[in-house]
Amino acid sequence: MLSLLLIISMAEARLFGSTQVFGKKDSTPECVTVHGVVSGETCFSVTQTYNLTTDFFIAINPNLNCSALFVGQWLCISGTVV
Repeated sequence: MLSLLLIISMAEARLFGSTQVFGKKDSTPECVTVHGVVSGETCFSVTQTYNLTTDFFIAINPNLNCSALFVGQWLCISGTVV
């Protein structure tokens, strides 16, 4: 019975656009400004160029794999992390 109630409450949350589970807030970053990677750049060089902290840079680019940057890849360099 408890499982059924949990499934229903999760389904209702998704219907109404909320994915908040057990008091945990959504943490969807909102990007304002992007940068296109050029040859030779690394995550570190981008953070240095735009004076960003590593924590903020990773938070604003949550699915970024710094080991696999490619030329032309868009990186978020300013925005908000909610």
